[in-house]
Amino acid sequence: MPVNLSQIPIAIILSTLLWSCASAPDMAPEVNEENTHFYFIQITDTHFGDANHFARVEKIVEEVNMLPLDVKCVVHTGDVTSDNIMQDSIASRGLSILNELKFPIHYVAGNHDIMKKDLASTRKQFEKYFGPLITVQEYEGVQFVTVFTEPLARGYMLDGYDPLVELEAILSNDMPSIVFHHSPSPDDFYRNSMHDSWEKDGLEKWEQLLNKYNVKAVMAGHYHRDEHHWLGDVPLYVSSSVGSWWGRQGSYRIYEYTNGKVGYRTQYIQLERWKNGQIPTLIWE
Repeated sequence: MPVNLSQIPIAIILSTLLWSCASAPDMAPEVNEENTHFYFIQITDTHFGDANHFARVEKIVEEVNMLPLDVKCVVHTGDVTSDNIMQDSIASRGLSILNELKFPIHYVAGNHDIMKKDLASTRKQFEKYFGPLITVQEYEGVQFVTVFTEPLARGYMLDGYDPLVELEAILSNDMPSIVFHHSPSPDDFYRNSMHDSWEKDGLEKWEQLLNKYNVKAVMAGHYHRDEHHWLGDVPLYVSSSVGSWWGRQGSYRIYEYTNGKVGYRTQYIQLERWKNGQIPTLIWE
């Protein structure tokens, strides 16, 4: 028989509604990721100190500045220098080239920037030229987080800095994030065999933290080659290098962010002087 609501006391109706709301399971707020579309650039492993590498970065800056795209920023994922960050002439020359970019640039420290054998001095020098060990910027409602993870990867302590604690203070389920760091956490394959990358304890904690929050992707460098992995449900994109080590052609990446999904295009550069065999030689000032 149909129920006539007009015959039910209003107090009973209200109490029923309140009970229904109280007993409903907690639901995480949904993030509106529709109609979000933009581009950003990744460069990595410039290894400043080699004249060839300075020239490669100059070419990349020239090309990136001419891109006909809605580029929000450039992120450098580490090894800006090459065990020579304490030489002011090298750090300042590299920075002066990158400062020619017409887009904001954010930096990650790599293992050849802040060195385990001289943590205090190299950390101070990196922060002097390239900024803090962890940063966060927002573009189109997406958090771009750069974080120095070498202590976590290599199992050492850095005074006053814990990458997991610092990162968790930034990540959220209310806002999507993209995380940039240097050394990828999965095992490394080279010379026809697999090699450990991160310390096991650091690896597990890292993946748990990334999957706890709304992390859309992780970007890294270090390997000087293109790779793609999954950290639980979070994709990891490893970019090839600007530097020429192991015969690499200089490259950078254009990422496209569309409604919560990330894709990329790798762009390779060629310097005119290479055609005549005039590759610059090493310079260590």
